Amino acid sequence: MMRQTSNLTGKHMAAIFVGGFAVVIAVNLTMATMAVESFHGTVVDNSYVASQHYNGWLKQAAASKALGWQAVPHRRASDGRVVVETIAVPAGASITGTAERPLGAREATPLTFSPAGKARWVSDQPLAPGRWQLRMAIRAEGKAWAGESALP
Repeated sequence: MMRQTSNLTGKHMAAIFVGGFAVVIAVNLTMATMAVESFHGTVVDNSYVASQHYNGWLKQAAASKALGWQAVPHRRASDGRVVVETIAVPAGASITGTAERPLGAREATPLTFSPAGKARWVSDQPLAPGRWQLRMAIRAEGKAWAGESALP
C-alpha cells in the first residue's frame, strides 16, 4: 500500500490565515456587542465633581451607622409590594426609597412607605418582577438614615 501525502500549499496557508482572523474578529464583535448592550450609562456625570463629595458621603454613612437604625427590605410574593422591617427606628418615622434595575436598561421606581405595624412598612406600589437595587432614606426626630439593599 502506498500512502498518499498531501502538500500544504499557499492556498491552504491563506485559508488557515483568513480563518484564524475570522474567528478573532467574530469573537471581538460578539464581545463588543454584548458590552455595548449591557452598558446602561454613567455612574456619575462628572467623576471629578463626585470625588469632591466623597468625604461627605463617608461622613453621612458613618452618621447613619451611628444611629443604630436598620432596615431589611423584601418583596412580598402575593402582590409584589416591598416590605421593610426596621430595627430601632423611632415611631413616626418616614421612609422613602428608589428602586433601580442594577443591570440592563435603567429603570427607576420611586417608592414611599406606609406603616404596617410591628416595625414594618409597606410600599405604596408594587415592583415588577426581577432584580432591583433599593436605596432607602429614613427620617425621624430630625435625624436621617440612608442605606441600600438588593431585592432579588
